[in-house]
Amino acid sequence: MKELVVVAHNIRSLHNVGSIFRTADAAGVAKLYLCGITGTPLDRFGNVRGDVAKVALGAERTVAWEKKRATRTVIKELKAEGYKIFALEQGRGSVPYDQARFSGKAALVLGNEVKGLPPTVLKMADKTVEIPMRGKKESLNVSVAFGIAVFALTR
Repeated sequence: MKELVVVAHNIRSLHNVGSIFRTADAAGVAKLYLCGITGTPLDRFGNVRGDVAKVALGAERTVAWEKKRATRTVIKELKAEGYKIFALEQGRGSVPYDQARFSGKAALVLGNEVKGLPPTVLKMADKTVEIPMRGKKESLNVSVAFGIAVFALTR
């Protein structure tokens, strides 16, 4: 049986976080790891963040999540537990997202809206997958890219 978790690295927008929660619920993601500056559904006082809740539409209560400081630490822990690590990023050596396959346990790592994933994180990935861009723009919004990739990985 397949199990997919998601590692969100330094996602700046709370709207993107909410969208990732909602899509994660739809795709059956087991857990979200919210790393670095990535916002959580609750503020530091334990109150619901309206920006996340508005977009997540309750998925922030149905998808397990954990706040973590360092993305690299999470990836090391997941590798030790037998997860295959997929980084969603354009770059040398990346393969089209629809060619990625896994059985068992996998983690999909998402990067910052502007800077993407740092080289130190990319080096830890078992495979880097990308969404081919056919227009003039070089990238998609992180939550949109996540939606495309997660459903390809879980098919």
